Amino acid sequence: MKRIPNLFLSTSLQRKFSRSFFLGILASASLVTTSLAFSSQSYAQTPAVNNSVNNTDITSYAQAVLAMETPRQQAFDEIKKLIGGGEIPKIICHDSNSINNLPRRVQDIAVNYCEDSKKIVERNGLTIDRFNKITVELQNDNNLKRQVYNTLIRLQKSPESR
Repeated sequence: MKRIPNLFLSTSLQRKFSRSFFLGILASASLVTTSLAFSSQSYAQTPAVNNSVNNTDITSYAQAVLAMETPRQQAFDEIKKLIGGGEIPKIICHDSNSINNLPRRVQDIAVNYCEDSKKIVERNGLTIDRFNKITVELQNDNNLKRQVYNTLIRLQKSPESR
């Protein structure tokens, strides 16, 4: 993701923008986990969450989320155009009914996004299951949120570290 030039933003506005961006990224990650879930298992069948998220996991998670954001926005915009003024349906990648009930073109966009996101997560060193578990942990662990937030900011400031 390209950095936004700081020419016209004051430090206070930069902080507000960074916080807003982070909340958007977390919302996107939650969307990926809840609406576009990748795992072929349901959470009821998933073993208990491993609460130890190390620095490597945090960096991999942040890199994956940043890499998924642009394709997520593009897929959402395409689906929104095709749906028109209607509500965007809930899309769950591992639920064939949620995909099959969509118009054909929307199905194609959703499937492509799911496949691309899975590749992005794996390319960044995480399994889909681990990515989803970290996303769930983020919702309940403020320390982990802070660590991911700081990592997202660091990655945006130095794109060569991604």
